[in-house]
Amino acid sequence: MELDPDFVKEFACLKISTRDISAEELARFDASVPLKARAQVKHTSYKHVPQFFYVPPPPDDKLRHMLRREAQSLFLQQKSEELLSHDELQQLWRLLEQHVSETTAKQQLISYDDYCRLMSAIDKKCRKYLTTRLFAQLLGESPYLGSVEIASVFNYTMRKVWLTQCRIGLSFYDDVGQGYLREFDLENYIVDLIPTLGQICDSMEPAFEKFYVCTVVKRFYFFLDPLRTGRIRIREMLVSGLIHQLMDLRDEPKPTESEAVQLNPFSMPAVMAVYGSFLTLDLDHNGLLSKQELSRYGSGTLTSVFMDRVFEECHTYDGEMDYKTYLSFVLAMEHRQVHPRRCTTYSVCWTCSTLAT
Repeated sequence: MELDPDFVKEFACLKISTRDISAEELARFDASVPLKARAQVKHTSYKHVPQFFYVPPPPDDKLRHMLRREAQSLFLQQKSEELLSHDELQQLWRLLEQHVSETTAKQQLISYDDYCRLMSAIDKKCRKYLTTRLFAQLLGESPYLGSVEIASVFNYTMRKVWLTQCRIGLSFYDDVGQGYLREFDLENYIVDLIPTLGQICDSMEPAFEKFYVCTVVKRFYFFLDPLRTGRIRIREMLVSGLIHQLMDLRDEPKPTESEAVQLNPFSMPAVMAVYGSFLTLDLDHNGLLSKQELSRYGSGTLTSVFMDRVFEECHTYDGEMDYKTYLSFVLAMEHRQVHPRRCTTYSVCWTCSTLAT
């Protein structure tokens, strides 16, 4: 097996001691002597509370970082192989129809006895999704006594497969391996995702791609990182609903769904509307907005006191606002009910306190 040249290089530069070994110590070294076990002082609580935090390697330890990424990649590939394929989902639906206990005017129902027979009929890979706990949860929400709809069972399985697949895809961009994405990681994810978005890739101009990515990333961080920590938990991305709106752009909409596409904040018309408003306000076409230019936003009723406070809080370039900061301003103005806070200095809306980048 051919070794990775990067690994060989890192092993050659590997430091196994913090001090230089003298010639006298080398002369006394005996390779036949077994190594002593490293003394580890463990607290008594370790017997009852397992270790739940592992210190990540330091930034300069490239070898451990490479090993960590390789282990994470193998783990994610293993999880991907456990997902149900399209054919396996279709097979599950056929088995559900074969184990229907009762058919009403609108729904096909399955009882717990038939559900147990179904679990014995499916393979081990699919049995991880259909559990007794799942039936109990669905039964608590079912309007039918002692039975649940087979459509509910199938929809739950499809949704869990989709969420797991989405989480695996996001985790591949988690370079740190701590379950969150930094802004740079999320940008790379969006760039690689654009070719799979059928409603976006065909109408995407190469010069506009960076503005689209910036708009999408800013919306994620506005809603999921209110404290401006610079990172977003992958779990929060999955439960927020934003990733669902983004993934809705993969399939071409039906004629009856044209209005839903317009309401999707990640659709091309929605992003172009924000970018077009920025170009309209930029009278001198220098790619930045001054106070006078931004004061024309909306109906042009923003006061000078408010504008001064905004430019005190946001990051500017020679006193002017770039497109990224403008996105934060627009999101804050359109969603003033999110994270209700108020600035006491000028008694203005909390918007100005969310603009700092």
